[in-house]
Amino acid sequence: MKENRVIIIQFLFLLVGAVFILKLFIIQVIDKSYEEEANHNAIQRIIEYPYRGIIKDRNGKLLVANTGVYDLMVIPKKLKINGNLSQFCALLGIDTTEFRQRLKIATKYSSVKPTVFFEQMSDIKFARIQDLLSDFPGFYVQARTVRNYPQSIAANALGYIGEISKEKIELVGRDNYKSGDYIGISGVEAFYEKELRGVRGVKYVMVNVRGEEKGRFKNGGYDTASVPGRDVIASLDLDLQAYAEKLMKNKVGSVVAIEPSTGEVLAFVSAPFYDPNLLTGEDFSSNYNKLVRDSLKPLFNRALMAQYPPGSIFKTINGLYALHNDIIDTTTIFPCNRGIIACHGKHSSANFTTSIQFSCNPYYWNVYKKILNQGKVGNYFKDAKICYDHWREHVVKFGLGGKTGIDLPNEKKGILPSSKYYDKVYGESRWAFTTIFSLGIGQGELSITPIQMANVACILANKGYYYAPHLVKGIGRKDSVATYYTEKHETNIDRMYYNAIVNGMELVVRSGTGFLARSKEFIGCGKTGTVENPHGADHSVFIGFAPKENPKIAIAVVVENSGFGAEWAAPISGLLFAKYLNKKIEKDWVENYILKRDFIRDPAKPKPKDRKRRV
Repeated sequence: MKENRVIIIQFLFLLVGAVFILKLFIIQVIDKSYEEEANHNAIQRIIEYPYRGIIKDRNGKLLVANTGVYDLMVIPKKLKINGNLSQFCALLGIDTTEFRQRLKIATKYSSVKPTVFFEQMSDIKFARIQDLLSDFPGFYVQARTVRNYPQSIAANALGYIGEISKEKIELVGRDNYKSGDYIGISGVEAFYEKELRGVRGVKYVMVNVRGEEKGRFKNGGYDTASVPGRDVIASLDLDLQAYAEKLMKNKVGSVVAIEPSTGEVLAFVSAPFYDPNLLTGEDFSSNYNKLVRDSLKPLFNRALMAQYPPGSIFKTINGLYALHNDIIDTTTIFPCNRGIIACHGKHSSANFTTSIQFSCNPYYWNVYKKILNQGKVGNYFKDAKICYDHWREHVVKFGLGGKTGIDLPNEKKGILPSSKYYDKVYGESRWAFTTIFSLGIGQGELSITPIQMANVACILANKGYYYAPHLVKGIGRKDSVATYYTEKHETNIDRMYYNAIVNGMELVVRSGTGFLARSKEFIGCGKTGTVENPHGADHSVFIGFAPKENPKIAIAVVVENSGFGAEWAAPISGLLFAKYLNKKIEKDWVENYILKRDFIRDPAKPKPKDRKRRV
């Protein structure tokens, strides 16, 4: 039996060898087509790049499309210059010196493999050189697409694509990308790269010695078709986004608007912004370098990465914590003692509701003192640490001190110091309320991002919960969002206490510090903040939502170096509320007031500060 198996295996090997020999004999001796193709043509392998998925807004309006461009490819070993090189270079917009430098780079990569010689030529430039290509065998043109932004908005939200780096290829795998491929680098383009990119195809064509295409090899039998990327439906509202950018022109800061009931981001502005069309086409590199060198840092995504002390908007969280833990109640009154800390407006004392309405600093100085001095263990310092840890656990539930999980790369966590941090800075049992009282009014070591601010506004609007904010509501179709973005996150603060906060926020807009956000057609709620800035004028901040019942939009606005929250962030929010809810602007004079101010050329002047003026 064993000898029979050996004979069978040997026979099979001989049979396979005979088949290969016969095939080679047919190819080399009998079938002359291969010899003719080798003598007269070359087989060229051409990558067929898929159409990248387009991006539409929540109402089906186009945000990101594709436009055709052409890469001029070169195989250095096959290149022959049979025509007027100077004319050819002039049509490309380069000189002969740069031509040789590009060829040298291509040869260094590979003398026999195709390399991009001149990337992303427009239709016009391709038409200029098309008739000359036959004089330069070794060159050929490969069609591909680049991004096009019909509305020129939402650059920091949508992101951009660019040529993949060698390091990135090693990271994602050579099976997925090769040198010269494009990949999402920032924004939605990067986060949803896998869904948007599609799958490459390959076609094999015959070209003659002059580089002219002579048809598909074997009638396309070896070709593979490219698969287009999947379309993405963004949660953004194009009209609201465009209007928010209009209001933030000539200002530094951000606007984030969210639908509270879903976590869908309606507007996402990082100012100053840039035209996303700058980072497409053959001028990508030069435009990118200009943006990088811009002192205003338009590529820096402030809505996601800038970290500010929250200022007075943080009083809402401290108030809720104090109510929930029976540290105060809605009838608690504190005098507005400006001897301990400065305050706004004209009021001698405040109860809980009016403390929000007038943003009373002494009130929340006292609230935070009671939060940290509860006498739990009879030791002033140990008591402060225990109370601080308990307070911090609740603040984390508001999405602070960690990432919100928004579907964008590079989100920052903000800063919510732990008690261990204070132990390290001041020493164990060497800090208490008097050391960190600034946290009571949202100053000190605390910092949060604009996306976190908007998320807090959603929690207040929903009276106790939020859904992780997200910029995409569907892949291929609406409402196909990832499960993570449908999970409800609770704050564990009793819902009834939110009513007191919301009533105070209504008064802020109706007759308090945020009155410039007021509308005749709906009831808005909000909280202003004036954030201390050691490098210049204070930052203007506002969070809020509208309408009061069944809120449709929650918002956070930050205008850097502009002064009081009531002066700039609040009116911008009011205009955006009206734009989204009523599709019109109620107060033209407020809009003109906002549009005329240029904080980039003429920043607000910093006001004198002392240790007690913490606003």
